[in-house]
Amino acid sequence: MSKEICLGKILSPVVRNITQDKINLYAEASGDFNPIHVDESFAARTALGGTVAHGMLVLSYISEIMSRAFGRDWSSGGKLSMRFKAPARPGDEVTVTGKVDSIEERDGVSYVTCSLSCCNQKGETVVAGEATVKMISER
Repeated sequence: MSKEICLGKILSPVVRNITQDKINLYAEASGDFNPIHVDESFAARTALGGTVAHGMLVLSYISEIMSRAFGRDWSSGGKLSMRFKAPARPGDEVTVTGKVDSIEERDGVSYVTCSLSCCNQKGETVVAGEATVKMISER
């Protein structure tokens, strides 16, 4: 395992702006055109009061922080366990932060578990949880 991964290490944050254009592009890519995401007049009449980003769009930012920190190990078998706490909306700036909470050796393989959270510019948690990475490649 890389010497740069150690208990308590703070992962480099990922900061992204949520825009309606990004939400619409995600709808195109995913095929998810639920009106709560793409129809501003419909969404304004719901309890959410406006459009919201797809949960998987926000999770892509969570995956990005893990990809930056763990590269191939993340993409070849990382696991997420996340909870959605609040919607991400057009105009929000979301910041994903993470920290290495544990490193376990099992059968000669290291497993790294990180706590993760994604908060908006108001400090509200949008998504929180943890990720585990099986460390395979040498760095």
